[in-house]
Amino acid sequence: MQETKPKIKIWISALRLRTLPLSWAGIIMGSAIAMGENKFNFRIFLWALITASLYQILSNLANDYGDGIKGTDVHRVGPQRGVGSGLISASSMKKAVWFTVFLAVISTIILLKIAFKQFNETMLVYFILGLASVWAAVKYTVGEKAYGYAGWGDVFVLFFFGLVSVMGVYFLHTHYFNIDVILPAFSIGLLSVAVLNINNLRDLENDKIAGKITLPVRLGRANALKYHRALLILSFLFWIYFLTKNNFSSWQWLSLLPYVILFVKLKNLKTGLPEEYNKMLKKTSLLTFGVSILFFIAVAVD
Repeated sequence: MQETKPKIKIWISALRLRTLPLSWAGIIMGSAIAMGENKFNFRIFLWALITASLYQILSNLANDYGDGIKGTDVHRVGPQRGVGSGLISASSMKKAVWFTVFLAVISTIILLKIAFKQFNETMLVYFILGLASVWAAVKYTVGEKAYGYAGWGDVFVLFFFGLVSVMGVYFLHTHYFNIDVILPAFSIGLLSVAVLNINNLRDLENDKIAGKITLPVRLGRANALKYHRALLILSFLFWIYFLTKNNFSSWQWLSLLPYVILFVKLKNLKTGLPEEYNKMLKKTSLLTFGVSILFFIAVAVD
């Protein structure tokens, strides 16, 4: 029974650790490109993954808290949430959010110290970006003007999971800017937006009742599916252009395989069934991770 579920399992469930591979995708991609230029630093890579994980967990806990206190999860069709189900009190979740904020800030400082060694203007810019990431993770559902309730989630995901993650970690490794890196940054960012779009498609009816105006609520199911297809196509085009432009070896082209699976499975979203959305949510997240990890391995082998 739910009431007898061990508290530790309830909290592990609230962390939603299965979402971590999506947060790692941009870090792995940016690091792989730096590796191809012989600029890879393992300590930066490791702490970037730790920091990204903490931001993702922070977002998960804050989302649980924000939706829970607003009653958005009352008729939820996805996995059960801690606060919304009553298994975790709102006050306990709020404390967990603040504790994770503390850990994320500390991890960010360690990462920047490793990358820059001493304080400079660029380090300050990165620290501000780190604070912005904390703000974005919390304000998605928390507060009266939560941007996730106004349909801005897609823009923030594209920015933080794509541009900041890929281009940001690439700069930490190399200490210079390469305009070409914007292509894989958009590619990973658009795939991450696709994950959010599936989540919002699944919760469309519940969000509409709760007053959470996500993009699928604004567009309607049919147009949101067209939007989803456009996200995948654009991501694919950005990625294939990057591979072509930089004359990568045949091994790197294996990173296109996850796209093939995504396009084949696209028809499953037309059913409108929650179980199909849940399956596609997991697959899209893992396949986004798959694009980056296949590229990383191929670069390492070469």
